Amino acid sequence: MTQMIFVNLPVADLPRSIAFYEATGATKNPMFSDDTAACMVISDTIYVMLLTHPKWKSFTDKPIPDAHATSQVSLCLTRDSRQAVDDIIAKAVAAGGKAEPAPQDHGFMYGQGYDDLDGHHWEYVWMDPAAAAGGPPDMASDTPAH
Repeated sequence: MTQMIFVNLPVADLPRSIAFYEATGATKNPMFSDDTAACMVISDTIYVMLLTHPKWKSFTDKPIPDAHATSQVSLCLTRDSRQAVDDIIAKAVAAGGKAEPAPQDHGFMYGQGYDDLDGHHWEYVWMDPAAAAGGPPDMASDTPAH
């Protein structure tokens, strides 16, 4: 069986978050969505579960951190090209997200991220397939171009 990942995120406004993720290319799976949660399909193996705060609290007693003020996790996905990285960042910003940080270009690898409406951080990267096959270069001597 192919391994899948379900990223669960607490959201303050479920309909607004659904619209945001749809604007970035995700599709809503209505079979696993209701008025407390939405299953957003990123790919055949990657899903984001958007959960209202009451729904989130039914899974844990831990407080929901303010992702605008703290950082608990950074989610990173690959793209097929530099342009595809730029395209998803542009879609996220157009839908109300915040580009963060500035693009990082290491030559063999290019990436940028955004914060969604609730402050959850997503990174997108493209890596030169030839460079990926040879392993990472010594990044300590590589100066990113911003």
